[in-house]
Amino acid sequence: MSPPDLRVRRARPGDAAAIAQVHVETWQAAYAGLVPDAYLVRMTEAGQTFTWRRSLARSRTDERVLVAERAGAGGRAELVGFASYGPHRGRDLPYSGELYTLYVLPDWQSAGIGRRLLQRSLRGLYERGIPDCVVWVLAANPGRFFYERMGGERVAERQEAFAGTDLAQAAYAWPDLEAWLQQTGG
Repeated sequence: MSPPDLRVRRARPGDAAAIAQVHVETWQAAYAGLVPDAYLVRMTEAGQTFTWRRSLARSRTDERVLVAERAGAGGRAELVGFASYGPHRGRDLPYSGELYTLYVLPDWQSAGIGRRLLQRSLRGLYERGIPDCVVWVLAANPGRFFYERMGGERVAERQEAFAGTDLAQAAYAWPDLEAWLQQTGG
């Protein structure tokens, strides 16, 4: 069950620094021991802020970024997660949509926030006429079980060169978004 004060909305360029903070913190927590330590150590909020600010400022209509926020101290909104999605970027699998990212701060995981972000992302794809979706995750990342719990079917594996090493990845897919959304109330 997600926090009662949780709000999911479309990201704005002004969210770049908060998204970057979530991005760096979740990568360093989730991927320690899975990706080269040197890469994780070099990740900075400043660098990610630049990347996210540029991404959010682009006027691409095919990619969406959502943020999950809750009321923090003094009623100020605190960003606790984000997701991005759009058309499938690869030609390797027969899916039209792709979940590019979905990250929730470690202290807020298992609170239903990831579920809300996934539901809104898959609904966003479906409402744009995209009937199915895939996401690629590190095969050794325990976070992959989230996608299994959310009905994702493991459909492929691959090796991906990243930061000087090859990483095993697994693809999870939702081949029928309409049925999934009806089943989950998303």
